[in-house]
Amino acid sequence: MNKFKKITVLAFALLFCSSSLWAQEKIEWLKFEDAVAKNKSNPKMILVDVYTDWCGWCKKMDKQTFTDPAVIDYVNKEFYAVKLNAEDTKRTFDFMGKSYSEAQMAAAMRVNSYPNIVLIDPTLQNLTQLPGYRGPTDFLEALDHTTKTAFRVK
Repeated sequence: MNKFKKITVLAFALLFCSSSLWAQEKIEWLKFEDAVAKNKSNPKMILVDVYTDWCGWCKKMDKQTFTDPAVIDYVNKEFYAVKLNAEDTKRTFDFMGKSYSEAQMAAAMRVNSYPNIVLIDPTLQNLTQLPGYRGPTDFLEALDHTTKTAFRVK
């Protein structure tokens, strides 16, 4: 019985440790309208990942860039992150008094290549794009440079 208890405790300890390793933190992806609502009470830039279901480079960014711990930490701290499907014409939301589908919003932001990261300043007035695939290091450097130059953050 004593040996059984030790094995049981050891098994639970191993299970707990291994599940902690698997339970990696993730980027908190929001719907566009939810990011805008959160921005009202706590202004932050909005990072919009504009993608399509068929885009291989979008999938590569999901697997390699958006799972990187440094990217996860930076994006979650500095932005409201949004996933926007550039071909979704069914899901609609309101923004600045107008109704948009995700496809219409992508078009309004003048996105014409994928993946494309659109950064929107906290006033929801200015945006800039980071088109194309970027690995974790390049992505973080581009975010840092763009937010400091495009939005004049000091």
